[in-house]
Amino acid sequence: MPFTLAPELHAQPTPFYHYDLGLLDATLTALQQAARPRNFQVHYALKANVNLPVLARIKDHGLGADCVSGGEVQRALEAGFAPEHVVFAGVGKSDAEIRLALAADIWCFNAESAEELAVLNELTGAQGRTARVALRVNPNVDAHTHAYITTGLEANKFGISLADLPAVVAQFSSWPHLELVGLHAHIGSQITDLNVFAELSQRLNELQTWLESQGHQLPHLNVGGGLGISYEQPDGQPIPDFEGYFSMFDRHLVRRPGQQVHVELGRAVVAQCGTLLSRVLYVKQSQSTRFAILDAGMTELMRPALYGSYHHIQNLSSTAPELLYDVVGPICESSDTFRKAVALPETRRGDLVAIRSAGAYGEVMSSGYNLREKVAAVYVGE
Repeated sequence: MPFTLAPELHAQPTPFYHYDLGLLDATLTALQQAARPRNFQVHYALKANVNLPVLARIKDHGLGADCVSGGEVQRALEAGFAPEHVVFAGVGKSDAEIRLALAADIWCFNAESAEELAVLNELTGAQGRTARVALRVNPNVDAHTHAYITTGLEANKFGISLADLPAVVAQFSSWPHLELVGLHAHIGSQITDLNVFAELSQRLNELQTWLESQGHQLPHLNVGGGLGISYEQPDGQPIPDFEGYFSMFDRHLVRRPGQQVHVELGRAVVAQCGTLLSRVLYVKQSQSTRFAILDAGMTELMRPALYGSYHHIQNLSSTAPELLYDVVGPICESSDTFRKAVALPETRRGDLVAIRSAGAYGEVMSSGYNLREKVAAVYVGE
């Protein structure tokens, strides 16, 4: 069924974010039904959405927290995630962020370079303690996704290159305050070709065998996340193919006895439960284009301007015959365009418009550009 808005919310000032916690619960249930029988531990990637009501649901379903900033580590702890279920990743951790995570005694740091490992060792030693670390490798696996959200190629800034890995491992004895507990890889986001996860598994199998030859038996593997969703059909495919995702790793990844495998899913968990609601300010007709100008813009949903990404758009107020519109926002940038040539029922000033699949990398990326105020969030299905 197409997205519908409860009658009492039609008077809610726009723009606002609408979160369906019932759909979030159904998504988390399906996720754990696929993960738990295969003994996968799921960490939710906070960078997708950090709203506390959303995090509460995720924690209650037994997920850990994958963080990429000190602020996210702090938010995970505030939301009730146990420190032993918090992982801190990211290519540029500051000293202050590292100290914060050390003070909280989080489970693990995913380290991305020899330089970072040296700093981690120094800061940890200054506190007279030991930190658990996993080496994030750059496996040079093409995720076949948008260039801006690919993370596992040699050209990307993330992870330790395969060429540099032997030198990093050889240096480990010079970092006495670090305990190597795992191997980590993440190749990108919005991945819909599940076969790339088979390729990633094979690369990790080879790396594990090599690490064992160097005397390192690793109790943990982190295979990243990246599972995509259907932006084109949010109602037809509201829950991602978790079964296919986990079965791909289950079939191709060679686990050692007792080894724990972690995944870090974000978009696949929260994207479909979120919708951005906006009203039409003006319908403007130029010689060649009909514009539907909304009161929401790139300050509320950056993805189309940043990536040229697709979001399904619905007019909730009209059932008239369809016309083509460029759906744009009010921000003083030409890139403030949600989509061009969108077929919508004839649209008028005041119509309510829903921009779908906005629960991930939507509200969390919003800004105050043009001195815009942060919009409200409304939760249904509690």
